[in-house]
Amino acid sequence: MQHGKLVDASSSICSFPLRAEASLPEPFAFSPQYMEKQRKREAEERRRFPLEQRLKEHIIGQESAIATVGAAIRRKENGWYDEEHPLVFLFLGSSGIGKTELAKQTAKYMHKDAKKGFIRLDMSEFQERHEVRQSQGEGGQLTKKLKQCPNAVVLFDEVDKAHPDVLTIMLQLFDEGRLTDGKGKTIDCKDAIFIMTSNVASDEIAQHALQLRQEALEMSRNRIAENLGDVQISDKITISKNFKENVIRPILKAHFRRDEFLGRINEIVYFLPFCHSELIQLVNKELNFWAKRAKQRHNITLLWDREVADVLVDGYNVHYGARSIKHEVERRVVNQLAAAYEQDLLPGGCTLRITVEDSDKHLLKSPDLPSPEAEKRPPTLRLEIIDKDSKTRKLDIRAPLHPEKVCYTI
Repeated sequence: MQHGKLVDASSSICSFPLRAEASLPEPFAFSPQYMEKQRKREAEERRRFPLEQRLKEHIIGQESAIATVGAAIRRKENGWYDEEHPLVFLFLGSSGIGKTELAKQTAKYMHKDAKKGFIRLDMSEFQERHEVRQSQGEGGQLTKKLKQCPNAVVLFDEVDKAHPDVLTIMLQLFDEGRLTDGKGKTIDCKDAIFIMTSNVASDEIAQHALQLRQEALEMSRNRIAENLGDVQISDKITISKNFKENVIRPILKAHFRRDEFLGRINEIVYFLPFCHSELIQLVNKELNFWAKRAKQRHNITLLWDREVADVLVDGYNVHYGARSIKHEVERRVVNQLAAAYEQDLLPGGCTLRITVEDSDKHLLKSPDLPSPEAEKRPPTLRLEIIDKDSKTRKLDIRAPLHPEKVCYTI
């Protein structure tokens, strides 16, 4: 870890251009020659900017999930798939870990009109039988949108919370590639991509992954201690087939209760807890967001020391994923920014630096062997103004009242 260096919002990942659609006069728009040229252009673009590369621009970690989805989409795009059935995924893992975002970004890759090409149904809203029929009937959320875009990416979010009748409808969708609306009209959706997300077995997946990472870390330390040389500590792990079959599949069978339903899923995709290096990326992404907001709204330049990220990753909760990092940054950084602004401590055009309190920096030196002091309280973050002569001045922010310490008079 390099101490003393500042990080700002200027370091961003380059973005690839979106697909461009040529505009031609109507008589030529669907000619065989044009369609063939369009097909070749899209094939060339897929070769230059594969789906996996695009997804990694937006999703931190989850390389195995990205690779699994990318391979399946590639088979479909290039004609190496079963045309009689739609492509079906089940995304498993904790909340806030990238399942919904991966579905959204896949739809953006597949469709120029992302709004029409992405259909999201929150299955927690379909816990009653009549609500299930409303989604299927004429004018329902699903049938109406699939009529408009038969090859859409359809996301069934939190499918485990839905009424059991949902599985019956899904079986028709997945097995026959069609859906019948309330008026008896059949909608062909064999070309659609269906993605279900679920928190079922998320605790088992998370604990197994954390255990594998701990075992890999201890093995690397032992090799280093034995002076075996050329040892790299890696956070990358693979969920074993044995764990999937003997632990996860029985849980899924007990919950969904239908073997034929599980049998129609092309890929069960596992989303794992973030490793330390990925958490650092999440923290920097969140700080970059607030740095851009500070510049746009208040003309304030926000910088931070590298060890600030090491402090903020401690707010990670495996059950809430990236959301726990977002909340930690808001609680420990953005709250200070808001208080300093309210107290008129931030002159327009100033440069702010987030740093670790000098007296607490020793707490970061041995993260693997935390001291009793480190366990009692985390290192303190503070804000400093960097003057034009590069000198720093600590901001004296008056701490707002803590909600639990406020007394109310009755």
